[in-house]
Amino acid sequence: MKTLVLFNYDWDLGGFARNAQAWPHDGAGFDLFSFPSNAHLAWFDMTRYVARLARLAPRRGWTAVVSNHEQFGALAAALLAERMGWPGTPVNAVLTCQHKLYAREVMAQVCPDANCGFSRLPMRYGDPVPEGLHYPSFVKPVKAAFSVLARTVLSRADLHAHTRFGFWELWVIRHLVEPFERIMRQRLPQAGTAHSLMLEEPVPGAQFNLDGYAFAGEVHALGVVDAVHYPGTQAFMRFDYPGTLAADIQARALDVARRFLCAVGFDHGLFNMEFFYDEPTNRLTVIEFNPRMAAQFSDLYLRVRGIDLHQLALALAHGQDPAGVPRSTPTAGAAASFVYRSLSERAVVRMPDAAQQEALTQAFAQALLFCFAKTPSQIARDFKWLGSYRYGILHLAASDAQQLKADCEHASALLGWPAPYADVTAQQGIG
Repeated sequence: MKTLVLFNYDWDLGGFARNAQAWPHDGAGFDLFSFPSNAHLAWFDMTRYVARLARLAPRRGWTAVVSNHEQFGALAAALLAERMGWPGTPVNAVLTCQHKLYAREVMAQVCPDANCGFSRLPMRYGDPVPEGLHYPSFVKPVKAAFSVLARTVLSRADLHAHTRFGFWELWVIRHLVEPFERIMRQRLPQAGTAHSLMLEEPVPGAQFNLDGYAFAGEVHALGVVDAVHYPGTQAFMRFDYPGTLAADIQARALDVARRFLCAVGFDHGLFNMEFFYDEPTNRLTVIEFNPRMAAQFSDLYLRVRGIDLHQLALALAHGQDPAGVPRSTPTAGAAASFVYRSLSERAVVRMPDAAQQEALTQAFAQALLFCFAKTPSQIARDFKWLGSYRYGILHLAASDAQQLKADCEHASALLGWPAPYADVTAQQGIG
C-alpha cells in the first residue's frame, strides 16, 4: 500500500516524512520556486501529466494519491484519483473552490449571508482600466495562490498601475493559469475563463482559518487558526493556534462551510476556509475555500492537540475515516507559524548563518525554520505581486501564548530578525 504525493515541498516534505514508516510514499511534481525545476512550467499540461501518472501507478504500486499544492497538485490528485477509482475529492468540487469567481457565484446562492459584493474585472491583462468602477476595491486573480496580485486599490490610477505587466510576467501568469483553464473548459464551462482578475467589496474584520474535512458526505471541523497581519497591511505576520474566536462564531463558520461544500459536491477530503469576522457588526465573510489541507498549520495542530493533519490526509487518500486515526500526546499549549517579512524594497535582509541557526537549534530543539533567500529581481517581483518579501518562517510551540511570545522574541534575536509581534513596518534594515 503506497501513496503518491504530488508536489511535495516545504511543510509537506516534513509532514509526510514523519509518517513514512506507517504510510510509505513516492513523490512526483516540480518546484515552482526553484530553477531548473520550475522550467517544467513551459510545457506542463495537466491532462498529459495525469495520464502519465496513471500509466506508472500499477508498476510503482501506488494505491492512493494526495496533494496539498494549491496551484497544480490538488486538481491533479483529484483527476488521478477519479481516473484510477481511488478515494479523492471530486474534480468539480476542486475546480469550483479554485475558480474564485465561480465560488462567489455559488456562495451567492447557498450562503449569501457570508458572501461579499463581487464582479469580474471587465478587461484583459494590460488593457485600459474601464471607467465607472467603485473604489476602494479588492482586486485578485480568478485563479491564483499565495495571495499573488491580490490587494486593495484606491483609485483608477492605482488599479491601472497594478495591472501593468511586462512580457515575462504575462508569460508566467498565463502558464500558471492555463493548465487549470483547460480542465475548466472541459468540466465547468459555465464558470467562464480563469484568465481574468476580479473585484470584491473590501470587508473589515479579523481573519481566521477554519480547518476541517469531509468523509462519507459529512463535514467535520478540526479547529480555527488566527491569522494576524502586519499592522496596516494585508500581509500575514503569524498564524496562532489555538485561536481566539468564540465557540458560537466557530459554529457559524462551520455551518457556512457545510452549506457551500454540500452545494459543490465536496464529500471527501481536507479543506481550509479563510474568512473574516467583524465583531462590531457580527458579520462573518468568507474569503475563499481551499480544497486541500493548509499544510502550514499541520504541526501546529500536532503540537497542541496531537492531531497530525498529514496523517489524516493519508488516511483519507486510502478511504479511511480520519476520526479513527489515533492522536499523539500534545506537547504544548500554544503554537504559531511566524512569518518574517520585509515591507520595504530598500531593506537589507540578511539570512542567518550556520552559527545563528545552530544557536536556534540549541535553544529550541523543536523549532522549524524556513529561509527564503532571493535575488534582487525575485524580490522586486515579490513586491510587485505580493506587496512584500517573505524571507523566513519559524514554527515554535510553548506552554501558553505568553511564553510563546517570549520564545519568539528570543529566537528572533538569535536569527537577527525582528520578532513578528510588534509594529515592524517602519524598519528599513534587518540584520
